[in-house]
Amino acid sequence: MTVRKVVLPVAGLGTRLLPATKSQPKEMLPVGCKPVVQHVVDEMMAQGMKQFLFVTSRKKRSIEDYFDDDPELSTALAAKGQSVDELECGAEGINFYYVRQRRACGNGDAVRLAAEFVGGESFVVGFGDTIIYSPHQHQVVERMVAAHELHGASATIGVCEVPYTASSKYGIVQPVGEPGESFAIENIVEKPRPEEAPSNLAVAARYVFSPDIFAALEATEPGMGGELWLADAIGVLLAQGKKVRCVRMQKGEQRYDIGTPLSYYKACADFAIADSRYGEEFCAYLRQKLGEMA
Repeated sequence: MTVRKVVLPVAGLGTRLLPATKSQPKEMLPVGCKPVVQHVVDEMMAQGMKQFLFVTSRKKRSIEDYFDDDPELSTALAAKGQSVDELECGAEGINFYYVRQRRACGNGDAVRLAAEFVGGESFVVGFGDTIIYSPHQHQVVERMVAAHELHGASATIGVCEVPYTASSKYGIVQPVGEPGESFAIENIVEKPRPEEAPSNLAVAARYVFSPDIFAALEATEPGMGGELWLADAIGVLLAQGKKVRCVRMQKGEQRYDIGTPLSYYKACADFAIADSRYGEEFCAYLRQKLGEMA
């Protein structure tokens, strides 16, 4: 793959998870033994990403601190004979950069701030509050990059199937013809009512863009809430005749959108169950609790 840069918007307020997010970013909430955003970074590193730009905002300083080196902590742990591998986020060749979104102006505005960082290259966008689990050797972003380069697309979107009844929670794509694993689209609709949804294929918080997206963002009018949205900019690309494609998540892949208390509880439970060290004991605890409730 030639794509090595990834933009991670992490500037959201996390209001649906209050009060847990009053003094810490939702991206720093733990899922298993790692904060949400480290799961996202690990996913991207496993697929060859090397350069990371976090689009942050006020009260997000803890994200910067987390991915910074901490020689004092590493030295203290090493003196106790404890492993520091999981605390070493910056492997050789991996670099982290930061830019601030001064006002909450939409995810399109967050991506717009990455123009200087990406230059003339295609790049990945991954929302920092959404974990994509995959058991496959070739994970979804890797497949997206391959499709993006094969078809010379301006935008390639990761999508997953959702119930039509849930379409009002997502951006929903309208495929050209019968959609396969990789397919072109003719429209994207933000949070349509179930009866108006053009499909049951929802945007899965992963994108690959060429630099064409920046001109499209400049041509995009503010949308819902007076903010600049990626879905609207993708609509501009389509209107300009640019290629916009999608890649499906495969069987066994799971999207965890850490946006509400219920979705957060589900993610915590799934990762705890899958934990190689504590999962079996946690499952026994769950069975006991469920038995008590029966």
